[in-house]
Amino acid sequence: MMATHLFKLCQQHLHLPSAKKGLFMKVGLFGCGAYGMALSSIMIENNCDITMWTKFEEEKKNLEETRKNEKLIPNFSISEKIKLTTSVEECIRDKDLLVIAIPAAFIDSLALEMKPYIKDNHIVIATKGIEQETGLFIHQILEKHLDTKNLAVISGPSFAVDLVTKMPAGLTLATQNEETERLTKEALANRYIKLRATKDIIGTEICGSIKNVIALSAGMLAGLGANDSTTAMLLTEASHDMREIINAFDGDKQTVLSFAGFGDLLLTCTSVKSRNFSFGKLLGEKRSKEEIDEYLSHTTVEGFYTLESIYKLLKDKQVSIPIIDLIYDIAVEGKEPESLLTFLVEKE
Repeated sequence: MMATHLFKLCQQHLHLPSAKKGLFMKVGLFGCGAYGMALSSIMIENNCDITMWTKFEEEKKNLEETRKNEKLIPNFSISEKIKLTTSVEECIRDKDLLVIAIPAAFIDSLALEMKPYIKDNHIVIATKGIEQETGLFIHQILEKHLDTKNLAVISGPSFAVDLVTKMPAGLTLATQNEETERLTKEALANRYIKLRATKDIIGTEICGSIKNVIALSAGMLAGLGANDSTTAMLLTEASHDMREIINAFDGDKQTVLSFAGFGDLLLTCTSVKSRNFSFGKLLGEKRSKEEIDEYLSHTTVEGFYTLESIYKLLKDKQVSIPIIDLIYDIAVEGKEPESLLTFLVEKE
């Protein structure tokens, strides 16, 4: 009741648009994880006709029977209108828009499966990360395999468990294709979701990836018992470094000020809902290797895997970002986490 009352107040004062009527856009949604389910709730409200893909037959059957996954999003059910499938072809056929919301590690294999069926489909990437083996960002993987420029990236401060509450949230929408932008807004923008458009795809992807790495260090500070002032110091320094990384990849440095930039950095680095923050906290607390490995075995920590990729990419470009080097030394090489405290004071 309180959430509903707060939303009505937000709608009145922020002049949020009402729900859309009669669109019936056909959407193929790849991914039945927490974020995929959350996005489905937005698109259902926008009257989209959704086919939702999972690679696993058991997951498909469970969602068809229960319409929920309590481990991922408690007390939430996906709409009965959504069709479940394990067929990539079925998820693509006759769809106006394709939305990809699976872990970065599986993007390459999915793109290869999609290739025979892609025609002029428009594709929205809701995945953050970098492919470990090649160092490619997500849009670069899709461009390589699918030979398409009908691509968009959405990124910003938006935990799945928050999106389903239907309280206001803002996302950056990065695309250089006007029709892709239009379709994405029709599917995903509504009375509580704001999409702010930019043409800076690479900068938006960098922000979405790097903030997960920085969240590891924010968690380390929490594990060390650092206070909010120290965390604010870290975020300020990190935002400057993100600008430099974006610039090194020929992106727009102003993107760091977007929802995908500082907005997502702030959320991911200050919330215990963040898996990257929680993993970093374990490192800061100097938990045993067994505890660390156990956490990684059942939790997707994108920041940990992105760390190795961005570390190598920056070395290849001969770009020096000391905070990335230090996070790598602590998380991968086993350097003492206290060195982060000294670093923040001594950093130029």
